[in-house]
Amino acid sequence: MTYNVIDLFSGCGGLIEGFLQSGDYYTLAAVDWEKAPIETLRNRFSSRWNYDCIGRQNIIHFDLQRTNELLCGYNDGIFGEGVGLNNIIGKQKVDVIVGGPPCQAYSMAGRVQDKNGMQNDYRNFLFESYVRMVNRFNPKAFIFENVEGILSSNPGGVFITDRIRRAFEEIGYDVSCDFKNSAIFDLSYFDVPQARKRVIIFGVPKSKSSQTKIQKFYELINEQRSENRKNASHGLKGLPKIFPCKEQLESKISHYVDDYKDLSKILNHEPRFHNQRDIGIFKTLAEDILTGTNKYSSTKALIELYKERTGKTSKFHKYHVIRPNKPSNTIPAHLYKDGLRHIHPDPKQARTITVREAARLQTFPDDFEFLGSKGDQYKMVGNAVPPTFSKIIAGAVKETLY
Repeated sequence: MTYNVIDLFSGCGGLIEGFLQSGDYYTLAAVDWEKAPIETLRNRFSSRWNYDCIGRQNIIHFDLQRTNELLCGYNDGIFGEGVGLNNIIGKQKVDVIVGGPPCQAYSMAGRVQDKNGMQNDYRNFLFESYVRMVNRFNPKAFIFENVEGILSSNPGGVFITDRIRRAFEEIGYDVSCDFKNSAIFDLSYFDVPQARKRVIIFGVPKSKSSQTKIQKFYELINEQRSENRKNASHGLKGLPKIFPCKEQLESKISHYVDDYKDLSKILNHEPRFHNQRDIGIFKTLAEDILTGTNKYSSTKALIELYKERTGKTSKFHKYHVIRPNKPSNTIPAHLYKDGLRHIHPDPKQARTITVREAARLQTFPDDFEFLGSKGDQYKMVGNAVPPTFSKIIAGAVKETLY
């Protein structure tokens, strides 16, 4: 049996990729408001999954908050024209809805940086648009994915998870009674070479057996857990090495690929430009770890190094070298700004990771092409659900519904 799925807040498609890889799902539609991820998703659907995205208009670039227009059709100066989800879906049954509203309002980092702790951020309530879509299409199940910080977020003094649970209950759906003990997963225990915690909220229509189904879903995921975590070197191995140029020949080129004849076959593996100062810092830090010197293993030492080399001060340390013998630190959307906390472990390469390396640590297949600017690419990779884990979710959904 093939299940029909809608992907909301789809981004570039990490979550839906795993569902499609399972072979048990067909995507009726996907929606996101950012252009580069939608262009990436359209390209992926047509090139890998043989979808007619142009004819069916089912990969939709639109703002999910404008629910009525999204459903009924729109003609907009920013998003163009669309026939609406009601027309695209027609009489087809929606079995599953998946998606994760933007996480910035829930993330710990976002709350630290915002003077009001993200209390007033509109993104706290984007889940309401998701709930409205579930109410409209009445799926057999839904997957609502987000960051660990959603468990402690409490805008207006009310935990956002309590608001979410209540909103789904009001439209006739059950979710877990205890997200903290059932719904949070460290993805490094699920074949993702990266320390990445995510909350997976699974919901089904209320019935006498709904809580049993929900418990079964989480048990099925945990059956896939492995204590043999993959380290970062597993994700990074096999890619062409990229070394600093001995002489900077062009203003925006600082590195070159050595001894690889056809780099065009390796998608999105172009390095950032780094100045000589930063190249020196990256080399120093990577050598410090490789040799076991560990001079810069403390936060204090890293802050002092930053001041010494840049002449600037900071309360927080800026640098982190990926340890090859451990899962990588979390791949964040912040990579679009800089990669200082994701320095390549090879001191000879003396650089931050490429989009392809970030995608590898997120378990995207090598034939998955990211479009848009390099900043767009880093951002969408960091925002994505690792497809390897998504495939596990897809399998658990299927077995729960079967």
